[in-house]
Amino acid sequence: MQWVTWDQAMVTAIACLITVSALRRFTRNKFRSTIIAWCTELALISGLYTLWRLAMTLPLDHAPGAIERAHQINDLQQHFYLPTELSLQHFVMKHEWLAQTTNAFYAIAHVPATVVFMIWLFWRHRDVYPRWRNSLAMLTAACLVIRYLRVAPPRFLPELGYIDLASRYGLSVYGPVGTGVSDQFAAMPSIHVGWAALVSFGIVAASSSMWRWVFMAHLVLTIFAVTATGNHWWLDSIAAVALLVVALRVDDKWLYALRNSSKPIESIATS
Repeated sequence: MQWVTWDQAMVTAIACLITVSALRRFTRNKFRSTIIAWCTELALISGLYTLWRLAMTLPLDHAPGAIERAHQINDLQQHFYLPTELSLQHFVMKHEWLAQTTNAFYAIAHVPATVVFMIWLFWRHRDVYPRWRNSLAMLTAACLVIRYLRVAPPRFLPELGYIDLASRYGLSVYGPVGTGVSDQFAAMPSIHVGWAALVSFGIVAASSSMWRWVFMAHLVLTIFAVTATGNHWWLDSIAAVALLVVALRVDDKWLYALRNSSKPIESIATS
C-alpha cells in the first residue's frame, strides 16, 4: 500500500500557504474567508502529516529488545487472563472471506476514515474542531515518541502460532524490516486504534444524531482487525485509547482556555 509521501504533503502545505497569502490581498468576502479557512487548516494538517511521515522514515530497522518485550506483553496479558490474540486469529482464518476483509480493513481504512472525519468536523462542527485536531496531533506525537521503545507485534512470534495475514492475502503496509509505509517494531501503542478512537469518540461527541452511536463500530472493527491480523496486542489498543483520553484532557484543561483568550487577536489578524 502506498499513501501520500512526506514531500507531497509538504508541497501541499506550501501551496496552501501561498494561496492564503495571495487571497489576503483581495477584498474580504465570504468566499475569500471560506477558502482561507480551508487552506489554512489543510496547510496545518499537511505540515503535521509531513512531520509524521518523516519520523516514520528514521532508521529504526533494528529491534533491540523488541521480541523480548513482545513476550513480556504476552506474559502480562496472560497474567490478567486476557483472551489470546491467537484465538481471534484462528477464528478469522476459519472463514477466508472474513480473513481477506479483515486484512483489507487493516491496510486501507484508518487513514481515509480519519481524513473524512476531520473534513466533516471542520465543515459541520467547526466550533469543536480544534479540540479534536489538537488531540490528534498530541496522540500521534506521543505514539511517535513511544515507538522508540521497540515492541514486536504478535506476527513476529510464529513459535506461538501467529501468522502474518498480509503475507497470505496481500495488501501489506510493511515491506522487509526497515522499509514500507509503517514501522515494523512499533506495535505499542496502536496508532490505528488511536485514530479510530478519535473518529468514533469525535462523532459521538460532536453529532446530535441518534445514529451517531453506530460509528462506535469503527473503533470496535479496528481493534478486531489489528488484533486478528497479528499486528497488535490487546495492550497496544488499550494504551492508544488511554493516550487519546489524556490528549483530550490536556486540550480541555489548557488549550481550550488558550484558544478563547486568543480569539480577539485572531479576529483582528483575519480582518
